[in-house]
Amino acid sequence: MQCNTDGNTDAITHPFLAAEPAENTETKHSPRTLQSLWSLMMPAPELYPRTTPAASVAPTSGGWHLAIPDGLRGRYRLAQLDDYGRAVTYHYMHLPRRAFGWQPPVTLCLRARASDASLPGTWGFGLWNDPFGLSIGFGGTTGRLPALPNAAWFFYASPPNYLSLRDDLPAQGLLAATFSSRRWPKLLLAPGLLALPLLALRPVSRLLRRLASQIVCQDAAAVRVDVTQWHEYTLSWLCEAARFEVDGKVILTTPLAPHGPLGLVIWIDNQYAAWRPDGSLGYGTLENPAAWLEISDLDML
Repeated sequence: MQCNTDGNTDAITHPFLAAEPAENTETKHSPRTLQSLWSLMMPAPELYPRTTPAASVAPTSGGWHLAIPDGLRGRYRLAQLDDYGRAVTYHYMHLPRRAFGWQPPVTLCLRARASDASLPGTWGFGLWNDPFGLSIGFGGTTGRLPALPNAAWFFYASPPNYLSLRDDLPAQGLLAATFSSRRWPKLLLAPGLLALPLLALRPVSRLLRRLASQIVCQDAAAVRVDVTQWHEYTLSWLCEAARFEVDGKVILTTPLAPHGPLGLVIWIDNQYAAWRPDGSLGYGTLENPAAWLEISDLDML
């Protein structure tokens, strides 16, 4: 299958590593040199910050430092970088999903560490279609109809998050995960919001959760590393598969690849969302200490 690759334009470009010299410029290149040369041909991710009050996104010598302040539950705190918005505050201009910049094949490589191994809320990095809209939840883009999720990312979720529609997949901790959904007309999805009150009925909620698991395909694997230390994370989104590696070790290879186009997102926040096997629902914000996520050596190959 032939895949297309696109990128966004007109913004602040992220600092990239320079290409390494070739072993022999006349006859061959090292694998890392070929990767570096290919990265120079790829469009650079153009990252824009999105923050709530007192949160920050600051450049470092080789990447970015995303931080949220401490606080009680009841107020959302977010520090985010993405390449599909024009952000100066939490409210910002955004691209339509059809204009998101990434299609397979593409590989995201970066190094990352977090301030604590058990931060309340979520954090992560990867590719998604920003499916939430109409101010649903806390992380969605306002003024946009919702869509079914498509994503491939490294995603950390603390309790009481429960972010799996399948009972046989991990739903908390650091995950390598994908969501794969066919595109449905937005006007068919919007009326579904009227059925949300029915989710308060446990039997109905369990039934709808089983139905959702047939519509939204997903796969996930737990990533068991000390997240407070630097690790190299690699996500390869292929035409018909996705592969996740940490420090060169394959964590997950799955045929459940998302449907593009997708946008690049890196974030840390204090929210939670749960749709549990028993049908119970929960969402909101958590009390959290001051927390940060650092990334470096970001590359799109």
